[in-house]
Amino acid sequence: MLGSKRYVSNVTGLQAINILRFITFLIISIVFTKIGLTQEEIGLFEVSLFIAGFASFFWVNGFIQAFLPLFKSNKTFGDKEQLAGTKSPEVFNMYVILMFFSIVVFLIGLAIKGNFSVFGYRGDVPLLNVTLWYLLLSSPANLVEYIYMVQDKNGNTLSYGYITSTLQLIAAIVPVVLGYDIIWSLRGLVIVSVIKNIWLITLLYNYAEIRYSFSFIKEVLAASGPIILSVLVAGSTQYVDGIIVTTNYGADGFAIFRYGQKELPFVVMMAAGLSSAMLVEFNRRDKLKETLVQLKKKSLRIMHSMYPLSIMLLLFAKPLYKFMFTPEFTRSADVFVVYLLAILSRILFPHTIVIGLKKGRILFWTSIFELLGNILLSLYLVEDYGVVGVALATIIVYFVSKVGLIAYNYFKLGISPKQYINIKWYIFYSFILGAVFVLLDRGIIMI
Repeated sequence: MLGSKRYVSNVTGLQAINILRFITFLIISIVFTKIGLTQEEIGLFEVSLFIAGFASFFWVNGFIQAFLPLFKSNKTFGDKEQLAGTKSPEVFNMYVILMFFSIVVFLIGLAIKGNFSVFGYRGDVPLLNVTLWYLLLSSPANLVEYIYMVQDKNGNTLSYGYITSTLQLIAAIVPVVLGYDIIWSLRGLVIVSVIKNIWLITLLYNYAEIRYSFSFIKEVLAASGPIILSVLVAGSTQYVDGIIVTTNYGADGFAIFRYGQKELPFVVMMAAGLSSAMLVEFNRRDKLKETLVQLKKKSLRIMHSMYPLSIMLLLFAKPLYKFMFTPEFTRSADVFVVYLLAILSRILFPHTIVIGLKKGRILFWTSIFELLGNILLSLYLVEDYGVVGVALATIIVYFVSKVGLIAYNYFKLGISPKQYINIKWYIFYSFILGAVFVLLDRGIIMI
């Protein structure tokens, strides 16, 4: 069990729901291979989620990350200690923003779908219509867990996560098990997104003050601009990776790459949950030192749990992939092994400080570096190492980018890495992980 409702904090609540989301789609991918779906069918399902994510990830994450530090402290509604259960105009206006942009992106998608091309399909891309409906409905539903967080209803986040994850499993798996086309799995996810939106509306009724404020919306837009650009550019690296893979290897290669492009189960989810939850704590500059101490302690907990798990998965990745998937997907294990090294950068949180202190512009420039560096390095390494080279390029660029942000915090903001990173434990764990990776690569260790 991921946690008891009684002892769930804002950090663990977000981490738990992110972990549940990962486990849900991992189980779906395992079932799809076990019941005999072709790589092309799986590739089409994956590319539908890929398109929906690519069209929404940057503005959804950007708006939410900008909203969290503004929830208790903003120019429009002032500074306040928000009491649990109090209705908030900030929440309502955040919903307005997400809903507006969801509709805009949906309409843009309808307008250009006839000129869209993927896997050789032009003008009639399979699953594109249902993908657009999934995008429209799933994007605003992301607000649910953050409403629970700012209202200190973190135990409810677990209930929401368990219920919706179970519904997603049923909706995606049952149709194909019964012999229906893969499109019915995506339609099932659309139906679950409808349920999520109904859930969201009930939360708005309970916790949102229906008071439209263009002034507050302008605050969110101004704060989110640099973040959206940075998330777009930085996040585009994984989508650029997908484009490079599809260009070189088609639907089959894309399915193999996506099944390996999972990093360590839970690291991204736990890191993202910690980062988002800590943003709320940066609304008071006089408590900056205490907030940095919290960040250091909580990130160390993730190190203690995730590094040993990374090392174990590094050792047993190939046997696990042979067990979980069909033989055609054993090549995905090589990609997965490389992505395990992403913990070297994921476990560092200089970006959280930058966003929390509203210095988001630097993120745009580091993101430009990530995008350009990833494209160039991926195109170079894919020639010799195939899909594994694309993964390796991403890991290298991510790590260099985080080092750059650490340097910015130190030289520009006067915040030493020692204040928010347990450097001794980080070096120790990273050395062990690197050593095991090299020994496996050289064939000195064989499992």
